[in-house]
Formats: sequence, C-alpha cells, structure tokens
Amino acid sequence: MGLFERFLTVWVGLGIAAGVGLGLLAPGAFAALAAVEYAHVNLVVAVLIWVMIYPMMIQIDFAAVRDVGKRPQGLLLTVVINWLIKPFTMAALGVLFFRYLFADWVDPQSASEYIAGMILLGVAPCTAMVFVWSQLTRGDPNYTLVQVSVNDLIMVFAFAPIAALLLGVTDLTVPWQTLLLSTVLYVVLPLAAGVMTRQALHRQGGNPAVAAFVRQLKPWSVVGLIATVVLLFGFQAETIIQRPLVIGLIAVPLLIQTYGIFFIGWWGARWLRLPHGIAAPACLIGTSNFFELAVAVAISLFGLHSGAALATVVGVLVEVPVMLSLVAWINARQPAQTDG
Repeated sequence: MGLFERFLTVWVGLGIAAGVGLGLLAPGAFAALAAVEYAHVNLVVAVLIWVMIYPMMIQIDFAAVRDVGKRPQGLLLTVVINWLIKPFTMAALGVLFFRYLFADWVDPQSASEYIAGMILLGVAPCTAMVFVWSQLTRGDPNYTLVQVSVNDLIMVFAFAPIAALLLGVTDLTVPWQTLLLSTVLYVVLPLAAGVMTRQALHRQGGNPAVAAFVRQLKPWSVVGLIATVVLLFGFQAETIIQRPLVIGLIAVPLLIQTYGIFFIGWWGARWLRLPHGIAAPACLIGTSNFFELAVAVAISLFGLHSGAALATVVGVLVEVPVMLSLVAWINARQPAQTDG
C-alpha cells in the first residue's frame, strides 16, 4: 500500500476537520458549489466520484464478467441483504429510537420525519461509492460491477413500493431523473471510459500496461475521496455546529444499522464460503447508501429543511468514516478469506 492508502483514515479525518472549518469560514463558496447540481445530483461531487472509481473501471475485464453467473451466491447475498433485510431493520431501529428511547429529546413531528429519512436511506443501497470500497478491499472488479448492476435493476422496480410501504405513503413519486442520471454518471459513463482506456492500453502493452496505469491513478483516487469528504462536510458545516445534539441522536441508530447490516452480510458470506474478492463488495454494497436518491426523495416529500432531509444528510456524514473502518476491518482479515 502507498502512503495515501496506508494513512487513509488520517487523511479523511483531516478532510472532515478541513471541510467543517472551511464551510464555516467561506459558507458562500460552499453554497455556490452546492448549487451546481441537476436533479439533486451535485455535479462537482459527481466529478470527484469519477476520479475515485475510474481506476477500478479500467480493471474490469468483460471476458471475466461472463463467468460471474457460475458463482451466484454473492449475487444472492447482495439481493437478500439489500431488499429483504436492510429496509426493515432501518425502519425498526428508527421507530425504536425516536418513538421510545429518544422520545424525551424530540417532538413527535420531528421524530416521524427522522424515521422517514432513515427509511429512505435504508431503501437506497449504494450505486457509486461501493466501487471505491471494493477497490480499497481488493474486491473482484468484475463481480462488483455485476452486483451493482443487479442492484440498480432491482432498485428501479422495488424502491418505490418498499419505501411507500414503510413510510405509509400511497402516492410516493420516485425522482426518476435522479435515479437515472446517477446510474449514467456513476456506472455507465465511467464504465465506458474504463473499457476504452483498457482496450487502448492493451494494444500498447497488454496487462502490464493496464496494471502500471492503474497504479499511477490510485493516489488520485484517494485524493478524490478526501476532496469529496471536504465538500460534503463543508456543505453541512453550519448544520453540524448549530444542531450537534440532533445530529448525534440521528447518528446513533444509523451507526447501529450500518455495522449491524455489515456483520449480517459478513456472517452470510462466511456461511456461503465466499472468497474475499466477492465477499467484501457483497457486504459493503448493503452497508453503504445511495444518498443522492434518499436526499432527493426526502426533499420532494417533506421539504428542504425537514427532519427527513436532515436524517439523509446525517447518513452521508456518517457513511465515509464508518465505511473506512469496515474497509480496515475487512483488509485485516483478508488472508483468512482468500481461499473462500
């Protein structure tokens, strides 16, 4: 591992501090960057995510993608965790904490909105960032692509019914622009760019040329991750300072959900005897969230300044540090999982 990857947690911690500090010092600049969006997808963050996932897309070999169907257990685990377990555990934790355990600290209306925001996070599994987590855990890039693609396909049909069921809303409208634009920006376009780059490198020097180019790009991938952290925390700096208690309360069930879902997936992967390259991304897809979609739906249903929108934002803030801790946990156990 290079210097950037070895001390990634330190860099991200500094990025969080820098984001909050810069957001307080220059709120106008961050407001201008936050306004550069279309269909609730921030285009600046989209560019940075491109920088993060482009190296992994170059590593995808479509000849190997055809072999994924020979090992369906990883796909099965991803589907079960994301669609049969995660939304319902998130809803249950939201009700437990905000209807009972935290009832003395929040009013009923706010509690309902916080629960709604958590539910929207639970019904929106990750599309883009999982490529980053898979790369950091040395996951199988071909299998990860198929896992994400299957997840996105199911999301088109399952997101609205499950969210409507758990929210008790009969007229929930899916922001299709956000869903489709995110899929194109975070999967289709970087994949196409990666395939073209891989083909060009193969013509020049075969697999060694591909590996050398990816090694050169990897530090930039980490830089993209840290820059994304700075932006996300800068966007919400004032909220973090003004409402620390509420953010802390929302973070508690989100942390329990995130670690809980991960370990359900990890134990499932061990039971299925999945090799490390498949087990790691399979667990992390369910653990991470498609926050653009969750934020967009929360705003459309409850309003920009609602408790639901705030809960989805807290999910964004919690996710990166937590996911990095899980990446470190997985990597520390990689040798035991390599043989499946």
